[in-house]
Amino acid sequence: MAEDTEEDWFERALAEEPEPDESAGADETEEPEPDESAGADETEEPEPDESDTVESEESEPTEPAGSGAPDTSGTNESTEPSAESGSETSDSADETPTEDTFGDEADVIDIDVSETESFGFDLEEGAEDGLDEEEYHTDIPRIGVGIEGLDAMIQEGVPERSLMAVIGGAGTGKTTFALQFLQEALRNDGKAVFITLEENRERILRSASQKGWDFEAAVEDGSLAVLDLDPVDMANSLTSIRSELPRLVGDFEADRLVLDSVSLLEMMYDDQATRRTEIYDFANALKRAGVTTLVTSEASEDTAYASRFGIIEYLTDAVFVLQYVRPEEFQETRLAVEIQKIRDANHSRESKPYELTSGGIEVYRDATIF
Repeated sequence: MAEDTEEDWFERALAEEPEPDESAGADETEEPEPDESAGADETEEPEPDESDTVESEESEPTEPAGSGAPDTSGTNESTEPSAESGSETSDSADETPTEDTFGDEADVIDIDVSETESFGFDLEEGAEDGLDEEEYHTDIPRIGVGIEGLDAMIQEGVPERSLMAVIGGAGTGKTTFALQFLQEALRNDGKAVFITLEENRERILRSASQKGWDFEAAVEDGSLAVLDLDPVDMANSLTSIRSELPRLVGDFEADRLVLDSVSLLEMMYDDQATRRTEIYDFANALKRAGVTTLVTSEASEDTAYASRFGIIEYLTDAVFVLQYVRPEEFQETRLAVEIQKIRDANHSRESKPYELTSGGIEVYRDATIF
């Protein structure tokens, strides 16, 4: 039976099973956004007086005479008479002038855009990130992804226990993104699980070591579990895995979970309807695990903003898009990251350049792709 097999695939990574974590996922309470309707009252201009006097365009509006009736004895500020009419505006003196809402002279907003040296993208000091000024208030705990420039693009952080997806083509750094995401948990004395369907366990540990992250020590002290599974075996026993995964992850007391990649699992199903149903049930199992989960996915051949099968982005709470930027005037290929969505969080919608370095992914928040 498949059940005996599935007990083995996780037990070989978990030598000891601690007491199961009975904490259910915190209810995510969405508070409505404050209504920011601040419609200014429009001041209706008075009907023009049918007198022979035409008020000069350069004249300033007469100040209201307080609570009493306007003084017509000549104490009010006078306006220059029109060239066509030499008579005084006696009829208009009986009307209280309407106060201009914005004043006669509006302040001029001077936007100074400085020119900077070009490196394939513009570096701008203190550039706007496209974040909404109004903060998104919620009681849901927040966490950082672990990528400094990217975390700065998210207001207050990603809601805890979210299911996130990283979509990108070959070589855009999806696995590096996932490893860096788990390193953030280990750095904060948390526990993490890495499930790979593409690489073997030793390759994952070696890749992390090259970035300066000691995953081998984390495995030895029981704070990290790295599992390499065959996608065919996993697809054949996915029902058993879905039922056991929340319990096994809870027993390990993991804070973060990574599946690299969901595309290989999707490829095991030829029928689109079956594929959608299986991935939908598996995504729900990941959410029931009660941990913050990240899955990687190949990008579509037609567009960088969709996954290969166009399913996972609709089942997740957050989507990060990694893509190549190849402007014609530049010979060197650039990489750009964009936050497609994060539920219950405000975030920048700009594309920002990033690089794959020896220390992981570095996002240049103050740079602009052009």
